[in-house]
Amino acid sequence: MDKLLIRGGRRLHGEVPISGAKNAALPEMCAALLTPEPVRLVNVPRLQDVATMRRLLDHMGVRTETHGARGGMGFHAAGPITPEAPYELVKTMRASVLALGPLLARFGEATVSLPGGCAIGSRPVDQHIKGLQAMGAHIVVEHGYILAKLQPGRRRLHGARITTDMVTVTGTENLLMAATLAEGETVLENAAQEPEVTDLAEMLIAMGAQIDGHGTSRIRIRGVEALHGCTHHVVPDRIEAGTFLCAVAATGGEALLRHGRADHLDAVIDKLRDAGAWVEAAADGIRIQSAGGAQLKAQSFRTTEYPGFPTDMQAQFMALNCIAQGTATVAETIFENRFMHVNELQRLGARIQTDGKVAVVEGAQRLSGATVMATDLRASASLVIAGLVAEGETLVDRIYHLDRGYDSMETKLRGLGADIERLK
Repeated sequence: MDKLLIRGGRRLHGEVPISGAKNAALPEMCAALLTPEPVRLVNVPRLQDVATMRRLLDHMGVRTETHGARGGMGFHAAGPITPEAPYELVKTMRASVLALGPLLARFGEATVSLPGGCAIGSRPVDQHIKGLQAMGAHIVVEHGYILAKLQPGRRRLHGARITTDMVTVTGTENLLMAATLAEGETVLENAAQEPEVTDLAEMLIAMGAQIDGHGTSRIRIRGVEALHGCTHHVVPDRIEAGTFLCAVAATGGEALLRHGRADHLDAVIDKLRDAGAWVEAAADGIRIQSAGGAQLKAQSFRTTEYPGFPTDMQAQFMALNCIAQGTATVAETIFENRFMHVNELQRLGARIQTDGKVAVVEGAQRLSGATVMATDLRASASLVIAGLVAEGETLVDRIYHLDRGYDSMETKLRGLGADIERLK
């Protein structure tokens, strides 16, 4: 099992390329199931989850191939397609449930294993099921699988007005994809507004879908008989960009995050500026300058749905707060088990107290290197940031979590001057 060895204390300088967003690429790979024509994605990140999704599509009968060096991938779901996602292929990846909507919409049936992923709390798929049932699907859950079919006598799903009980990104994406081939109009109320949802909608529009309102809480879809192929460029990963912003802010230095989208990170950038870092949008990305953790002020925040502070940046910003001046309160409102990195940060000398979904972080004078263990994807990134500023050596174990969501993180950090290496 691979590990990362980090020798802390170096400031970060230079340029780092921001890869395509995992949380956009995965649903967009599933969207290729909606058409028998070829679909091409550009700027797909090289991640374990992407490789898992490709294996899943291969299993179904989709022809997949790699195009060039710019993260190009091709998908051709001409058939025959096996509309199933078995547990063996999807047990480590929650995004597998995104095959449910496209399979049901185009083929009238789907058998999809209940998804796995990070152990950060319950992420039920009941909102996906509720919405698809409103569109005319008959669904049962048994033996760990979602079994979905069109109701007897129906040829296609039908439009519906669907209001989810909570804001759900994957739920919005699943219902959005299913609605593109449904009869009539579908309105999604309380829809997720994340940039990855908007990017998926733009891809579907390029395939011939009729969608408006994406990027707001109400999305309207008018179903069409068929979709066609397209070429689509995956939006840059705002969470990767936010992670590198926190790393540079913590260590001190200056960097250009090439291709980063500042307009997708308003809540995070506002907190970094309040902490004392200089962050500005540039024509070619995002620029940051920072004097380093000891010169920064700890910032309190509360995670919430986009455009609020993202839960996927909570752990990374907590690592920054650990070495900033003052005390900060962090409230996690999205997932119930997303403070598992706290114990590992404490091993490095962080002063953190938790009470339910609230953590109080008291800035430490310094962190000291130690062996720590990653517990989930974003927790991994927080430990890397802490290791970059800690005195001595930090060994981060179980980094397969990191590889699920970051494209060559250690290579990119070395390019900024970090002393970091992967141990096989």
